[in-house]
Amino acid sequence: MTRVYVLQHVHSVDDEAEDVKFIGVYSSRANAQAAITRLGQVPGFSEAPAGFHIDEYQVDKDQWVEGYSTLAQAGRAT
Repeated sequence: MTRVYVLQHVHSVDDEAEDVKFIGVYSSRANAQAAITRLGQVPGFSEAPAGFHIDEYQVDKDQWVEGYSTLAQAGRAT
C-alpha cells in the first residue's frame, strides 16, 4: 500500500477567509517535515510556523466519497 504525504500551509487572512498554499507531495513524512524545516525560514512562512499541515494519503484510493453541495451567496446551499 503506497502512501504519500501532502504538505500545505494555511493562515487566516481575516475573520472569514483563509489562504491555503499547496507546498508539495512527498514520499515520506520525514521528507515533508524536512520541507517544513527549509520553508520555515522563508518570509511569510516564518511568521506563521503553525500553519504547516502534513496529510497522509493512500495512492489509488478515493479520498472524498460523500458528494458535495455548493455554497451560494449569503451562505445558502444549492
